[in-house]
Amino acid sequence: MKKIKYHIFKIIQIGSKEDLPSRLFDYFIVVMIFLNLFATIFMTFDESKPYTGMLNIIELITSVIFAVEYGFRLWTAEYLYPDKNKFVATIAFIFSFYGLIDLLAFFPYFLPFVFASGAVAFRIFRVIRIFRLFKINAQYDAFNVITDVLKEKRNQLISSMVLILILLVASSLCMYSLENEAQPDVFNNAFSGIWWATSTMLTVGYGDIYPITIGGRIMAILISFLGVGVVAIPTGIISAGFVEHYTQMKRNDEINDGISKFVTSQVEPDHPWCSKALKEIVFPPDMAPVMIVRKGEMIKPQKDFVLKVNDVLVFEPGNHI
Repeated sequence: MKKIKYHIFKIIQIGSKEDLPSRLFDYFIVVMIFLNLFATIFMTFDESKPYTGMLNIIELITSVIFAVEYGFRLWTAEYLYPDKNKFVATIAFIFSFYGLIDLLAFFPYFLPFVFASGAVAFRIFRVIRIFRLFKINAQYDAFNVITDVLKEKRNQLISSMVLILILLVASSLCMYSLENEAQPDVFNNAFSGIWWATSTMLTVGYGDIYPITIGGRIMAILISFLGVGVVAIPTGIISAGFVEHYTQMKRNDEINDGISKFVTSQVEPDHPWCSKALKEIVFPPDMAPVMIVRKGEMIKPQKDFVLKVNDVLVFEPGNHI
């Protein structure tokens, strides 16, 4: 039973090129995601009424498949978190990001059946099913470039968001002070100023609320200029992150071409690093892997990456861990 359980775990995880069953399962889940989204979106059109029965069947089948997949992931969670016991591993998966996404992928569909008397009220939760698009991100490592960049730049992004928030609050209070007396029904509280500042800084303005006093218009001009610069900061940070990431990829290509300054080490069956995660390995002083080559495929080192036989670790002398 344990052998079957582990085999199922390997299949439902992101498949490598040499693991055909796992790769086919990835493609199957992606097809189910798009089928379910197609049914959800098409049902909003009047032209879908003749096909309502078929669309409901598609929704039911795909939601059941997502539920079964979620059950398998719960059942095999102990292999996903090998350092935890079975119960703790299951809880860890349930409250993990992708665990919650997997749950939201099917649970809102069955919610009205559980609470039949309030089915209409629970329909709003079915919108949450759009989050199953995040499951596609889990199927392909290429999509993880975005999440890697956001993680690397999270401190700078948080700082820029705080700066934007400060500017929003300051702008709203200033505009409320300048415009409240002239148009009390429009700028009747600080929140009205926040709405105006948000629509002005983040868009071109909706025109539903605007200053009419000289002071208010001067303030609006200043805020508009500041908004253009401040709101562009997160975009610049993310763009710089992508440039750095792809520069690293170019550097990895150079590594693959065999530049002499890099040192390589191949994992043999009896190697002490075999079947261990990178975070469990103590590497030589002043050296850390900058790339892992597995069957010709270059992989960026991650703490939870588990080494296998014939993996080639590429080191750069002087690169601190």
